[in-house]
Amino acid sequence: MKKFVAGLVTTSLVVAGTVTGTPASAVIVDKPVSVGTGDLTLTAIGTHETGEFEKSSAEIVAYDAGSKRLLVVNALSGAVTILDISDPTAPTEVGTVHAGAGTTVNSVSVRSDGLAIATVEPATKTEPGEVIIFDAAGDGTILQRLPVGALPDMVTFDETGRYAVVANEGEPAEDYSVNPEGSVSIISVPAELASGALSAPATVATATFGETVPEGVRVFGPADKPGTVAQNLEPEYIATKDSKAYVTLQENNAIATIDIATATVENVAPLGTVNLRTVGMDVSDKDDKINIANWPVKAFLLPDSIGAYTAHGSTYLVTANEGDSRDWTGYSEEARVKELGEDSLPPLAEDFNFAGAVDSETGEAVTSAKQLHKKHNLGRLKITTSVGLNAEGTAFEELYTFGGRGFSIVDTAGNRVFNSDSQFEEILKDAVPEYFNSNHTETSFDGRSDDKGPEPEGLTLGTIGDKTYAFIGLERIGGIMVYDITNPAAAQFVTYFNNRDFNVDPQEGNNAAWQEAGDLGPEGLTFIPASTSPNGKNLLAVGNEVSGTTTLFEVTPKNDGTSVPGNVTTSSDDGRLKTLGIIFASLCSTFLAVFTALVGFALQLAPLRDQLQKLLG
Repeated sequence: MKKFVAGLVTTSLVVAGTVTGTPASAVIVDKPVSVGTGDLTLTAIGTHETGEFEKSSAEIVAYDAGSKRLLVVNALSGAVTILDISDPTAPTEVGTVHAGAGTTVNSVSVRSDGLAIATVEPATKTEPGEVIIFDAAGDGTILQRLPVGALPDMVTFDETGRYAVVANEGEPAEDYSVNPEGSVSIISVPAELASGALSAPATVATATFGETVPEGVRVFGPADKPGTVAQNLEPEYIATKDSKAYVTLQENNAIATIDIATATVENVAPLGTVNLRTVGMDVSDKDDKINIANWPVKAFLLPDSIGAYTAHGSTYLVTANEGDSRDWTGYSEEARVKELGEDSLPPLAEDFNFAGAVDSETGEAVTSAKQLHKKHNLGRLKITTSVGLNAEGTAFEELYTFGGRGFSIVDTAGNRVFNSDSQFEEILKDAVPEYFNSNHTETSFDGRSDDKGPEPEGLTLGTIGDKTYAFIGLERIGGIMVYDITNPAAAQFVTYFNNRDFNVDPQEGNNAAWQEAGDLGPEGLTFIPASTSPNGKNLLAVGNEVSGTTTLFEVTPKNDGTSVPGNVTTSSDDGRLKTLGIIFASLCSTFLAVFTALVGFALQLAPLRDQLQKLLG
């Protein structure tokens, strides 16, 4: 079996060619999807597979440079798998850290000296959780256990390594009989890990939320069990920078700022919405086409992952706007637009503003609820019933959906400086038109357009040279979006790479086909800089929860002269013509640059020639 790799890198797209010699494994696919500017490319070089489909057996990943090991969360097995990646083309399992029977491990992080910490959720998620501390280079022995809040969902070390910060999500019980508070635990860890042992015990402090939050922070739930503000807030993910922890409150559409040393909540900032009257979105899975259009809806960002970096002397936060809802037996905020006015749900208001909506079949303006409710229009879109009602609560004046389907860059006060708007769906439309908005457990067309689309969930940031990049995983269709975020206000798309074979349908894991499908459901990502990577090259490690694979990618900037595998998917003649035009323009540009350089060189030689002639008389 041969591997397809890039034959030509242009200024605008990576175009497919064929190179022989590198064998493909079961999960490094022959023809990955790869489109981009050519400024930076990803190459899948090695993978580890658990052989478990849709079992959350490869989620969050963390790298220990000292031992050249990668820690991988195997959530439902209640364990952390330890992979030796000293040869990143052949990750090898060398150990396991078991958290205990009946537990779920949700996250792991590792300090520069190998001290590692993982979050542990008990069998009953509403009960207090734990963190376990161990040596990443050791044999899996747990050095200490510490109690934290309910449903510890994420952990990360701060820049000093003296603190580990834990997001305790505090989700309610399915029937809302118990609803623990969301909180953030600050673990003070010893300064040294001496001979595989802690030099002193770790201690824990808790940052709790008050009973007031700014307008725009979503606080909601069942009318008969509204709960407190602290019970409503659900910390999801954390980034740290300059003694602060920035915590996404996903269902609340907000970011909390925590002072780490004092374990104090300093601020909670709402993140606002994207107005789909001006930003396009594909909202129907039943229209048999790609239709990124404007609609009378606002989209809550509802971010999952977050990263922090410095630009122009200020701190900026990057969020992956996945979208999430409260959908429990005891309370659900979800409904489809077509259900409004039925089953005790209020209808659209009589004076609802339909401006901008166009029927996707007829091309005519939408002017009525009946027309809007059609499945090829807005009828299939999932929305929240928690907001948008008139003062009497009898009709919807506005509609709100879940997730921005992209990423945002905000300052530390929550002010948005960049939003990718519809770029992700536009890129996917051109890259994989036959599988646009596919799901991760099956190969489908348009299957997720009614429900959060590609679902950008995980992200990591990396610096190469003088540029900072955001690597963003798309949970449903799969793949990694890469953006240059060096200038926060003008982030630029760089590449999209998907190690997935869409010709293989996993069929929910009921046959062996899914093992050939590649990476499904990217969850956790970590960037490994060349200075600490096992092969001296920039790497990206990705845990994929559906396929159970952990894949390593080489991250190659254009200026290092390396040829990188890839394949652009263009199924239409128009797409091919555009690609050929870009290639031709690139070749012309290259020729012109070479010609100009030669002319310049000749002009520089002219004075030397004249002087030589004078000397020779």
